[in-house]
Amino acid sequence: MNRHAPCGDAELTMRHAFDDGGAEPEGGGPYDEVADPLTGAVRVCARRCDSCIFHPGNLMHLQPGRVASMVTRARETEGHVVCHKTLGTESPAICRGFADGPDQGNSLALRLARVLGTLREISPS
Repeated sequence: MNRHAPCGDAELTMRHAFDDGGAEPEGGGPYDEVADPLTGAVRVCARRCDSCIFHPGNLMHLQPGRVASMVTRARETEGHVVCHKTLGTESPAICRGFADGPDQGNSLALRLARVLGTLREISPS
């Protein structure tokens, strides 16, 4: 499967650009390449990082409603939220805060990895 080609009528792509701060831009795609290209294992953070957007408060100083918007978009597209500490790295991973939340069951990557036994926990650094 060519993960970089458009898929379906929505013309979604698996890859998207990051802004200068390493954060997903508002218009970015709903997916990020959280699967290891060699093994197919889906990476998820083993724990929430210290500045996780799912901790109480607004530790990342995001615009009001930004986290809710990200979760809504992930839910609507069967996507996920990527840990900000892994954005722009060679090993992006699904945020532990998202993976443990009530919307994680909507993530296609998490559902498939759990069924196939290919979920791999990594340190968010």
